[in-house]
Amino acid sequence: MTTATPPTGTGPLGKREARLAWGLLFPTIAIVSAVVILPLLAIFWISVKPIGLADLRPPAPVVREALRGSDDNLRIQYRVRNSSQSEAIAGVTLTDTLPVGLSVRTADERCTIDDKQIRCDLGDLEGGDRDEIEIFVTTDDEEAAENAAEASVPRMTGSGNNILTNFEFTGENFARVFDGNEFWTVLWVTMFYTVFGTIGALLFGLFAALLLNKEFRGQGILRGLYLFPYVAPVIAVAFAWIILFDPFSGSANALLVQMGVTDEAINFFGERPLALIMVTVFEIWRYFPLSFLFILARMQSIDTDMYEAADMDGASPFQKFWYLSVPQLLGILSVLFLLRFIWTFNKFDDIFLLTGGNAGTRTLTVNVYEQAFAISNIGAGAAVAVVIFCCLLAFSFFFFRFISREEGL
Repeated sequence: MTTATPPTGTGPLGKREARLAWGLLFPTIAIVSAVVILPLLAIFWISVKPIGLADLRPPAPVVREALRGSDDNLRIQYRVRNSSQSEAIAGVTLTDTLPVGLSVRTADERCTIDDKQIRCDLGDLEGGDRDEIEIFVTTDDEEAAENAAEASVPRMTGSGNNILTNFEFTGENFARVFDGNEFWTVLWVTMFYTVFGTIGALLFGLFAALLLNKEFRGQGILRGLYLFPYVAPVIAVAFAWIILFDPFSGSANALLVQMGVTDEAINFFGERPLALIMVTVFEIWRYFPLSFLFILARMQSIDTDMYEAADMDGASPFQKFWYLSVPQLLGILSVLFLLRFIWTFNKFDDIFLLTGGNAGTRTLTVNVYEQAFAISNIGAGAAVAVVIFCCLLAFSFFFFRFISREEGL
């Protein structure tokens, strides 16, 4: 009689090893989860809050102290203001210690002074309100008193409604995002830029890999030159393109006019729809080297026996590429398409440097910047970011559900 051997990992030793492995991985998993999940949850939270850029800090009373005047008009002046322009602060109080060398003559009726301790009750401060307290004093040495007053640090207390942390929610941010045709125009521009930029980078990377897959003199130098667009600083190459295609002093326009292609200069980055095409071409040019590297590495790992057998059978170069190379490259092409689509969909700096989102090049990421910082609506900017996340989540689900299964990933 034979006894069945239990599957590996199901016995007591296997369970103990599994617990040990999870225990060792837990700190890393916790740190990565905190880095990834907490900012994501913060974005979702802010997207449903009626919050502006000025509301990121909680409302608090702010005070500035100064010793002003001289002789009989010598006084300690406290200038108080509400840091929030919209939220009120209740129960505002000011406490301070009377500087050494000063004696109180008269004080604001809202203040009490007990053994050098100053306490002033200012009541409530509405949003954007300012108040002022003056305490008239006497001294024998004004310079020493002024230095003592500068060293004094008054303390303010009060309670206000923090928009960022309270439980007041709104759907106005998303209503503003989807209001009118603006969102769908921006989404169409984003999809055009992302799809054609991604496919173009893959095709040019594939073409460059095919060119450099053969051994020849100077191959290493040419590979290095191919990597230049990707490794060069984006701000440098972006401004180089702007100068090159400038309608007044650009070399490209001068060449086109001299060749008779056009009668007048073309504003490549200032006209619709040419500006969108140009930023897409820039995206392809800048990021095809990444695809080139991965595709070339995969091509050089393909067994050459298949190509030798195909040569013996009389296969044409196109047949060898289509029936031998492409099936071997589908896996890496699928991964590159996924990564490049996500990165391009999230791309902000290229478009912002080239056009600033003008001339029909406003994408969702540029919209996030404009909502959050140009018009100081952090909630609307976060809402657009949530839309971007949902779009990429839907794309990833579709990719792993259908495309990757077909490619065997």
